Amino acid sequence: MIPTTPGQERHRSLGVMQPYFFPYIGYFQLIAAVDQFIIYDNIKYTKKGWINRNRLLQDGKDVLFSLPLKAGSDSLDIVERELATDFKPEKLLRQFRNAYGRAPFFAQTMPLVERIVLHDDQNLFNFLHHGLIATCQHLGITTPIHVSSAVNIDHELKSQDKVIALCKAMGASRYINAIGGMDLYSGSVFNEHGIALNFIRTAAFEYAQYGAPFVPSLSIVDVMMFNSLENIRQQVGQGYDLI
Repeated sequence: MIPTTPGQERHRSLGVMQPYFFPYIGYFQLIAAVDQFIIYDNIKYTKKGWINRNRLLQDGKDVLFSLPLKAGSDSLDIVERELATDFKPEKLLRQFRNAYGRAPFFAQTMPLVERIVLHDDQNLFNFLHHGLIATCQHLGITTPIHVSSAVNIDHELKSQDKVIALCKAMGASRYINAIGGMDLYSGSVFNEHGIALNFIRTAAFEYAQYGAPFVPSLSIVDVMMFNSLENIRQQVGQGYDLI
């Protein structure tokens, strides 16, 4: 367990998110922007979210790719879900190869994609956690990443109350969330607990995609296939506004 330290200096920033499968660049901007990052494992899996799916570019259009899951109760947490027994990693890898085989940074990116997709763990959270860690290492992001269940708080707390408890446990005086969370949190409530609240808004980032009209907000895989690591690292570190 990660303990709460009495008298701990509270000058650090914290980000907390669900794990996602090859998420968009804004997810990695958030990780890079904070001093500590927490990935939820003990939070309810949502069927229609982006936890186990995302979008790639195929024939100039956005196309879904996904990890199939075993059937499970709607009440299960992410850490309680498993990949389907009929999941075929090579089929998914073929989808990536067919989509990006001609991309300028295919040779640089595909080994990472293979390492993540071929990871030998049927647990959904473990699989996603491994992929996020591997991608951060590839992008040069060094922010310490923790698992929510290892933090010493009351895990029966929900939504905003849980985030505030996580901030206090980690000694954070600032919480930074993705821009999509603006309606979920109250700045005045955070301020009452001595915690500043900010949101990260990804700036427009267009790049060449086979010379066709740009398709935005795709998986980080698309970004990595069409951009140098130097360019991506610059966008991860500077390509956003903090509001």
